Amino acid sequence: MPARSTHSLATLLAVVFIFASHSPAADLRLGIIGTDTGHAPDFTKLLNDATDPNHVPGARVVIAYKGGSPDIDESRDRVDKNASILEDKYQVKIVDKISDLCPAVDGILLESVDGRPHLAQFREAAKCGKPVFIDKPLAADIGDAREIVRVAEANRIPWFTASSLRFTDIVTLKSADITGVIVWAPGPTEEHHHLDLSWYGVHGVEMLYTLMGTGCLEVTRTHSGNADVIVGRWKDGRLGVLHVERPYSKYGAVVFKEKTQLAAIPDLKFNYAGLVREIVKFMQTKTPPFPTAETVEMFEFMDAAQRSKEAGGTPAALKQ
Repeated sequence: MPARSTHSLATLLAVVFIFASHSPAADLRLGIIGTDTGHAPDFTKLLNDATDPNHVPGARVVIAYKGGSPDIDESRDRVDKNASILEDKYQVKIVDKISDLCPAVDGILLESVDGRPHLAQFREAAKCGKPVFIDKPLAADIGDAREIVRVAEANRIPWFTASSLRFTDIVTLKSADITGVIVWAPGPTEEHHHLDLSWYGVHGVEMLYTLMGTGCLEVTRTHSGNADVIVGRWKDGRLGVLHVERPYSKYGAVVFKEKTQLAAIPDLKFNYAGLVREIVKFMQTKTPPFPTAETVEMFEFMDAAQRSKEAGGTPAALKQ
């Protein structure tokens, strides 16, 4: 009897081991900072609702901190409404402090629509020691953007920020023989954000950098009430042009290639699923989809564009 019992126990343990080794990994638990943007319920739906046709597996939003900025309509008017959607529809727990997220999550989505509180919120999030995705705008000015980079490095926090436009069909235009690019995108501004492109024009900037890569030396900006044309000169002589319109416009791009070849997407369609897939992959691997140096240069590009605008269109060098 003892020998048979030992054999049965060994068989049972083997079956348990095989089952465990072949069962799917548990979903990562994510927490949201800032329910004052439509991205909060939209991202949560993609992650938590398995019936959604664009469902992204691998992670779930389980907890959230409201945040909110009373002096911005887009924030004040949505923060409680979106928090209620998260709580009632997706069973997301709402907490009073960012620190309450730490023991409950494997990663954090910093979603606050206002870039001004991002630095302070990121300082708190960094104390959790978990990877962080920071939604646009990364910050309201270049000083805060640089400080976020420093805090992340000092605390060894994996992080990235990105527009959903980066992970669309625009990637089909990428190639090694691009000689120049023109992109267009909406360009609404918000009075509290000193870098006015960071509020919404950042989508176009990210499109530009997706195609051109880093290496911009100087920026010249022509400004009017309804539109801006921003021209960047890259160190290899290529020119990247961003056209933004207010209040809103379509997204699109044209790339110029060697031997005068052209490729274009005049009306670029997008949804959030591509970005959310990249976020989940990042949370799993802790490796961002592109280097931090590219994010930093994008902010230097927007800073130079701001200085050029304030100087009446005089070219402004990137402060690297």
